Amino acid sequence: MTHALPPCEVAWFAALCDDDYEYLGVPDPALASSWEHCRDIVLTADRTGYDNILLPSGYALGIDTTVFAAAVAPLLTQIQLLMAVRMGEDWPPQLARRIATLDRILGGRLTVNIISSDMPGDVLDGGARYRRTVEVMRILRTMLNGESIDVDGEFYRLTLDPPRVTTVSGRCPPLYFGGLSPLAREAAADAADVFLMWPDTMDVVQDVVADLRARAAAKGRQLRFGYRAHVIVRETESEARAYAKRLLSKLDAAQGDAIRGKSLDAATVGVRRQAELRDAADDDGFVEAHLWTGIGRARSGCGAAIVGDPDQVLAKINAYRAVGMESFILSGYPHAAECDLFARYVLPRLEHATLGR
Repeated sequence: MTHALPPCEVAWFAALCDDDYEYLGVPDPALASSWEHCRDIVLTADRTGYDNILLPSGYALGIDTTVFAAAVAPLLTQIQLLMAVRMGEDWPPQLARRIATLDRILGGRLTVNIISSDMPGDVLDGGARYRRTVEVMRILRTMLNGESIDVDGEFYRLTLDPPRVTTVSGRCPPLYFGGLSPLAREAAADAADVFLMWPDTMDVVQDVVADLRARAAAKGRQLRFGYRAHVIVRETESEARAYAKRLLSKLDAAQGDAIRGKSLDAATVGVRRQAELRDAADDDGFVEAHLWTGIGRARSGCGAAIVGDPDQVLAKINAYRAVGMESFILSGYPHAAECDLFARYVLPRLEHATLGR
């Protein structure tokens, strides 16, 4: 007898970092990141019933995530925003104030994606970066829970009264965080709420969930789990696989290498793992049933897609749910079109809801 799965969060992706294509690796002026284009992706996800949408923060100085979030918030009806913030860019009390204000504008529908990475001109070794990340997450949690703070840390020294402006709930929004290295896993176990991982084979997904659960339990904490992946869903499997091939049909290999190499995270454990998946894939780019690695030929970071007909995509998502995944942050190319297709073919068949506080 199978047990019913709890509802999962289903989120989409707003391409704020010039990551939208009809053909991977071929820039298209109509799909370049702009206020209008990215706004329309978010509005599509809101209209079609997604629970959340990731607003990424890129390495290059493009669209500002926070300003975009504030501008789009009043246009939305029900969707949450998952706003990415880079550790070290902001003084933590200012970041807390910004999060609380945005949450108020959204009526309590803000979640936060914590990014621990180097920034141009600011290089820290991995241990220091993750210690800074944990320090910031703890400061944010304290302040956004409406508490006074007295911190004498490695990176920040603060003594502050409770903030006057809080989130709608009076609590810190869920903090999403990812990273495969041992240091990243410890940081997640220390201070995050939701551990995000990129696509991987089912056995590795199970191992990562088990490892992070054990690390969190050793610290008296619990984590929830999210899966960041691309998706290609069509009426038939052959149509989905044909579309995957079409996406890569104009990619120049050298251009793909250049796209991957320019990212500051190109040498991280997570990015290396995505490359290993590509190397292990079959001639069509599939590393296991319905997990296609071709996306990673023209993209650093999340580099694989769930590919198939509606039944196959649904079954793959449910298999991830069965091993502990509770949130799915999906994307596809072009983003607005694939958002609509997934909403039409798969979303109504998933019991889904926001993760809550």
